[in-house]
Amino acid sequence: MKNITVLGTGVLGSQIAFQTAFHGFDVVAYDIDQSALDRAAERLEGLASRYIADVVENAADGGAKAAIDRIRLTSDLADAAAAADLIIEAVPENLELKQSIYRTLADAAPATTIFATNSSTLLPSALAESTGRPDRFLALHFANEIWSHNTAEVMGTPATDPTVYETVVEFATQIGMVPIQIKKEKAGYLLNSLLVPFLQAGAELLVDGIAEPADIDATWRIGTGAPAGPFEIYDIVGLTTAYNISRMGGEKQQRFADLLKEQYIDHGKLGVATGEGFYTYPRES
Repeated sequence: MKNITVLGTGVLGSQIAFQTAFHGFDVVAYDIDQSALDRAAERLEGLASRYIADVVENAADGGAKAAIDRIRLTSDLADAAAAADLIIEAVPENLELKQSIYRTLADAAPATTIFATNSSTLLPSALAESTGRPDRFLALHFANEIWSHNTAEVMGTPATDPTVYETVVEFATQIGMVPIQIKKEKAGYLLNSLLVPFLQAGAELLVDGIAEPADIDATWRIGTGAPAGPFEIYDIVGLTTAYNISRMGGEKQQRFADLLKEQYIDHGKLGVATGEGFYTYPRES
């Protein structure tokens, strides 16, 4: 594979595009309009600075700048798909939206193109039929801050061609990931099967009025030695993603979704990406 397309340039989509380009691939990054692409350009510049600050190998020696030069931004979906060997979809966590995009891609992309979803909660089998090529479709799930938290969970469906699966495993290795091969479909994969219950527990403590976010986070950090508590993680993941997932949950999770929307999202407080969420950024250590 040579030409990689990433659909969606949000927090994680922009990271996938940058990490892929940083490792020498040509990348087309797609989003819905020029405004979204302008924000994507800002994120990519920020990632270049972050790679240098975090002393990622070769970043300061021209690697970060070269990565940006390998990324082409477009709001034309057919153009984004036209020459892609692999399309990684990282659009919002909405089943109908993803299905609609795959139906369009089925006609726009070459027959040889592999499709991969970065969905964090949806099973790939829920999307496979929409792709028009279920044998060339699977899930490839990344963690946030992928240059350091560099797992890539690879999960196929019963219809996924084993050769396609192995090709994607190899691609993950080529872009500096540790490919985690999942034997069968599991909602939440491995990482989120562990992480989501933890985050939900924090959310329930908040909506039940047990404690404030800062105290919940401090308890977890001090008691376990972990670097971040649940609400610090929510800010990193992004409150829009947290909202989209929580609103599909049970009663307490829906209450948490309402809280996120009314107190944060409606006021433009989306987490680290916007400089404010449960906390204000940058934060003093």
